[in-house]
Amino acid sequence: MKSMKKTKCGTDELVDEMIAPRKEKTKHLFGSVKVGERGQVVIPKEARDIFGIEPGDILLVLGDVERGIALVKADMLQEFARKILESSSHPEE
Repeated sequence: MKSMKKTKCGTDELVDEMIAPRKEKTKHLFGSVKVGERGQVVIPKEARDIFGIEPGDILLVLGDVERGIALVKADMLQEFARKILESSSHPEE
């Protein structure tokens, strides 16, 4: 993971490195899912494997009217926020 000391907050690069580090294959189409009567969907196994989603994990549901819905593991976002707070408490000299 890239050092936060020389990274400016708010840039796409920061988000890319902290939440979705680039690997060989970064774009995926996992198929389709059907929304059940209670609003539930099943996350395809391949997606769960790639993103390390296990039973009991907490996912945040984020949405943008223009761009759609995103699921983010809560612990990943929590780690991202912690690193931002750490970098802001140690400003560059």
